[in-house]
Amino acid sequence: MTDLESTGAGPDFAQGIDKTELLGRNIVAGRVGSEAALLVSTDSGFHIIGAHCTHYHGPLAKGLLVDDTIRCPWHHACFSIKTGEALRAPALSPVPSWIVEERDGKIFAHEKRKRSTPPALVATDAPNNIVIIGGGAAGFSAADTLRRRGYQGSIVVLSDDQAPPVDRPNLSKDYLAGKAPESWIPLKPAGFYGKNQIDLRLGTNVTDINVASRKALLGNGSTVSYDRLLLATGAEPIRLSIPGADQPHVHTLRSLADSRAIIDAASRARRAVVLGASFIGLEVAASLRQRGIDVDVVAPDRRPLERIFGPQMGDFIRKLHEDHGVVFHLEDKATAIEGKEVRLGSGDALKADLVIVGVGVRPRLELAVKAGLSVGRGVLVDAYLQTSAPGVFAAGDIARWPDPHSGASLRIEHWVVAQRQGQTAALNMISREEKFTGVPFFWSQHYDTRINYVGHAESWDEITVEGDIASKNCLLRFQKAGRLLAVASISRDLDNLRAEMTMERS
Repeated sequence: MTDLESTGAGPDFAQGIDKTELLGRNIVAGRVGSEAALLVSTDSGFHIIGAHCTHYHGPLAKGLLVDDTIRCPWHHACFSIKTGEALRAPALSPVPSWIVEERDGKIFAHEKRKRSTPPALVATDAPNNIVIIGGGAAGFSAADTLRRRGYQGSIVVLSDDQAPPVDRPNLSKDYLAGKAPESWIPLKPAGFYGKNQIDLRLGTNVTDINVASRKALLGNGSTVSYDRLLLATGAEPIRLSIPGADQPHVHTLRSLADSRAIIDAASRARRAVVLGASFIGLEVAASLRQRGIDVDVVAPDRRPLERIFGPQMGDFIRKLHEDHGVVFHLEDKATAIEGKEVRLGSGDALKADLVIVGVGVRPRLELAVKAGLSVGRGVLVDAYLQTSAPGVFAAGDIARWPDPHSGASLRIEHWVVAQRQGQTAALNMISREEKFTGVPFFWSQHYDTRINYVGHAESWDEITVEGDIASKNCLLRFQKAGRLLAVASISRDLDNLRAEMTMERS
């Protein structure tokens, strides 16, 4: 492994670059014509690939080179330097790759490779029909992986959402803040599903699963047969039961429709109250502030996100939001919403043209329970993500899996975890040869500050801080009994990637 240089204009690899320029360097940033590219040297030879991650255009030159892969510094996507193939989420598309020629002591980028496909992993006894229930991160990545890995059978995706699979993290971040157009939100263009023969059925409610007859019962009374089934029903926002919580100006955020409704309401609002200092709540608060709306945040916590990040980072996040004009009402809670006023347990009343409820989500386990699957604070799965019912798998926010790194049973509501579990479940539905061993990762965006978090720590006995949190250049290590459980960082992307790799190998 090695650190990578920053991308610059650099040499044109189409015109050739002298080998001596790579002495002591594993990578040279440059271009092929007008296209930004990286020349990478490893034990396997010289390789030229695109310089930017296909997820959010992160600079791969600032990431981590591990063996014959490059990991993106922003959101930990991983690409093959030999083919450009996207090896794991959140990137779903490859980076460009060029054929390399060596002559007269120089290295040249020849023609661009045609888009490669990963080796097929379909077993001889592969199922004829695969049904996926859920159109979120896990469900989509499973369907995409099945086709990319050569599966030719029927794929039916049953989603109760009205929109095709979307980039859900963006719904509370740049899209809600008005910095990203809606065209960025779909995970794939509308024609993707037909082109890949994925039968995506939107607005479809699944009411039951008969694991004996291997059929999913739909709300309209029809059934869909399956040989393998992936349950990826995700989670839903917790709704408050206080008086007035059902008013039209009170919103939760989970779907594209939810985000659109908040954007529409924000166009007429001057004051907003966010109930809950969760990731969603605080990201919504940041997005609304960037739209010029006054924001109050009400939460029972002493510090925002202290349960995840600890007191030091919690204090920093509070100050970061306060510096942007957010007013916190901590160790308090809403007791009623009376018209355009939110009543608090402390006796205070806050004006609100818009109320966002961000007090957490709960996994959607109803189908699993009804089908008789083993459930315990989530749908219980084995290392291959298979449930207690043969042929039925689960992934994403509902799945509780045996984590090989901590030895614990985990259920985690992270976008990247859901995507990677969908990819693993897909492989196991057609060949059953890959355990899920991914290290959990997520990121949270607050104004211009991105916090990356890798690992999982429900509790700890020590937090060590490297760098300075206030200066937005830090790395926090969460440890218990001397064991590293998780790392959070700001502006320490390379260290965060290294921590992920260390946890993978532990």
